[in-house]
This record gives sequence, C-alpha cells and structure tokens, in this order.
Amino acid sequence: MSARSVLLIAGLLIAGTVLASAPATAKPIDKGHFHDVFTGQVYDCDGTPAQDSVDVSGNFLFNQRGSSPFPYYRESVHGSVVTTNLDTGGTYTNVFTSNSRDHKIVDNGDGTITITSFGSGGSRFYDSEGNFVLKDPGQVEFAVDIDYNGTPGDPDDDIEVPNSFRIVRSSTGNSDFSGRDFCADLVAFTS
Repeated sequence: MSARSVLLIAGLLIAGTVLASAPATAKPIDKGHFHDVFTGQVYDCDGTPAQDSVDVSGNFLFNQRGSSPFPYYRESVHGSVVTTNLDTGGTYTNVFTSNSRDHKIVDNGDGTITITSFGSGGSRFYDSEGNFVLKDPGQVEFAVDIDYNGTPGDPDDDIEVPNSFRIVRSSTGNSDFSGRDFCADLVAFTS
C-alpha cells in the first residue's frame, strides 16, 4: 500500500471519528412517509369515458438549512396511475418516480419568499398488453412565491401566492410526449 493511500485512509478515519462524535444540529421540522391508494371519479377524456386508479408512496422532509430562517422541503415519490378506457376495458399505465427538493429560498422583503426547486424523475407508460410504449424522463426547475404569514420557520400557515408557479427551466429529458395528446394515446393504447 502506498504512503499516499495510508495517509488518505488515516485522514478518512480521523474525519469519520470527528463527524461521528459531533452533535446533530439540524432537527427536522416535519418528516414522514405516506401511501395512498384510490380510484378517481369517471371523467370524459375527449369523448372517451375514463377512470384513474392511483397507488402512490413516498416520504418527505422539512428541515432548516444553515442560517436560513425558512425550512427547505424534500420529497421522494413513486407509484402508478392506471387509466381505464371504460369503452374497451383496456388500461394505459403510468409507472413513475419523482424526487424534488428546494434549491434556493429568497426573502422578497414583503412577507413573501420565492422558492426555486428541482424535480427529477421519469414516467414509463404501458399499453393494455403490458408493452412499454412511451417514456418521459428528465429534470425540471420551477419556482413559486409563498406568503409565510410572518412565521418564517413554520410552514403550516404558508400560503401560495396565486398564479406564482412558473417553470424556470424546462425538462432536460428526452421525452416522447412532445406534441402528443393523452386522450388520443388512451384510445390508441387501449383498443
């Protein structure tokens, strides 16, 4: 083993010991896990009666970061949405995963903040026979303004400023959905 490797290993061991003995300073404000399963109402998808069955699981975390008085949010979600074409009984299935996290929070000085977040993940769509037919992967950057009601560390009373959601950077993925229509795809993949 070279001297350089020995020094690197020794340094990592010392750093690990110091970090392991350091007290935790950031306690989560809120965290949890969820699992929801439900079937939605029947709806008209451009002339085709349809119904969605959803199975979604995930976890979330609100935590203070550095000296910011505003909590940052992180969420990981995965699941499926099975859309049934009620005319044919065929299904069009979306299997998805998504991870989002707040990247930057700016105090606007007027009782509101602007939260810029990243969301990444993907969707894979399958036809009635279980064949993979479409994909939608990528990362998107978006922002929203929040009225924090004078309590920067308490997200429970936060209210989204109406019409403030905006895409900062469009999806980076190689999506199959450009120019496609969901309802037309429902009919095509369930007939």
